[in-house]
Amino acid sequence: MTADRTPEFLVGLVRELCKLPKETEWVEFKVDYAEPAEIGEYISALANSAALEGKAQAYLVWGVEDETHTIVGTRFTPKTSKVGNEELENWPLRLLEPKIDFRFLEVEVEGKRVVLLEIGRAFRHPVRFHGSEYIRVGSYKKRLKDFPEKERALWRVFDRKPFETLVAAENVSADEALRLLNYPAYFELTGRPLPDSKTAILDALKSDDLVCPSEAGSWSVMNLGAILFAKQLSDFHGLKRKAVRVIQYRDNSRIETIREQDGTKGYASGFKGLINFINGMLPANEVIQQALRRTVTMYPEVAVRELVANALIHQDLFATGAGPMVEIFSNRMEITNPGVPLVATERFLDTPPKSRNEALASMMRRMGICEERGSGVDKVVFQTEFYQLPAPMFEATGDSTRATLFAHRPLSKMDKADRIRACYLHACLKYVNREFLTNASVRERFGIQPQNIAVASRLIRDALKAGAIVPHDEHAAPRLMKYVPFWASGSRSGT
Repeated sequence: MTADRTPEFLVGLVRELCKLPKETEWVEFKVDYAEPAEIGEYISALANSAALEGKAQAYLVWGVEDETHTIVGTRFTPKTSKVGNEELENWPLRLLEPKIDFRFLEVEVEGKRVVLLEIGRAFRHPVRFHGSEYIRVGSYKKRLKDFPEKERALWRVFDRKPFETLVAAENVSADEALRLLNYPAYFELTGRPLPDSKTAILDALKSDDLVCPSEAGSWSVMNLGAILFAKQLSDFHGLKRKAVRVIQYRDNSRIETIREQDGTKGYASGFKGLINFINGMLPANEVIQQALRRTVTMYPEVAVRELVANALIHQDLFATGAGPMVEIFSNRMEITNPGVPLVATERFLDTPPKSRNEALASMMRRMGICEERGSGVDKVVFQTEFYQLPAPMFEATGDSTRATLFAHRPLSKMDKADRIRACYLHACLKYVNREFLTNASVRERFGIQPQNIAVASRLIRDALKAGAIVPHDEHAAPRLMKYVPFWASGSRSGT
């Protein structure tokens, strides 16, 4: 659903809808006002029916006679209509679950005023209004529960339709499709020469399911193409909240913001600029190496890159009103994406990732934006160990997933939870590399002097008591003890 609907487009759309022989499951005509609650019910019914009929949008049109489809004009003015003290345009949104995109559009056709309510299709769950789900049966609005065969069919649609395969902009011209997308970036990132003709460009985009031929020689831009290569994500009404938001705070809290910016470009075409922008906001330290001064950022660039890529790839794209967010504090950096993790957070490092968005992940791997195996968390942990930073933290927070990188702190300033987490992730990193956590490796991880074996032993002992690590061989001599993560305990004897 593109945000830019020109008057010419809307006039053409109204005329095309009026050519329909009768009202359909995804179009309803009215002349004048409907009650607010009825509008909410229609939003539910039309959104669910659009999904069932394979349409990207549904429409409720005022100013057109129901029986004849004659354009007669309407007195309905949604911009000035209110429910109590609340604007009509906002009122239904509170009562819809899940939230979907809809908007009122006004246009003059044949000298008569027409109002359209453009409604995005349902995603993943039937849309309910005020606790009830509705569906269209022919030209009638009915409760979904009264038509179990339609309810089953709707759930089958949700089960087989990944977000990337849905339409972001429907029935646009070839020129408009190419205007919306940064197609030169697609060819650059995939290592292919830019074709000379418009037809060859569209064919190449079609081969990767970024666009799709539509009716009467027009094209549809798919969500995959839009979210990766949009020139402006705000051009796509359903994707504008998917832009990455970057916020820099003055200290360790969210009280005072220094800078805030929302991304504008598609994830692939804008990724390099996004990483450069984030790194430019990070605090930097000046170090001296071999008599030369060198400025290094507080956090390893590889770790930042992998965590941002992970947030883009593993987010729940069906979640409404939320997108990936990078927050920079004086003592940490938090990277959050909507969607609870599909893998337990303590197993991020060793478990092959499960992606909600396989087409998106596959395309970003092809273009070298993310790690080929798909996670890259092992790189993040390795980088934080190499620079002797506190261990990163991975956690589920409500309906979101958050990864946190911490600024440098000496071991004496780390609390017990920090030390246990660092030992645990160190054991995980060693295990996936077919190695073991030992007293010597812990000393190297924390920068502990070789003679301070007792300090490393205390760290290991705390991790053992917390159940984060276990001995590889309980009967080994104290000086030969090796350790593995708690989840590897069943394979201790065979490792």
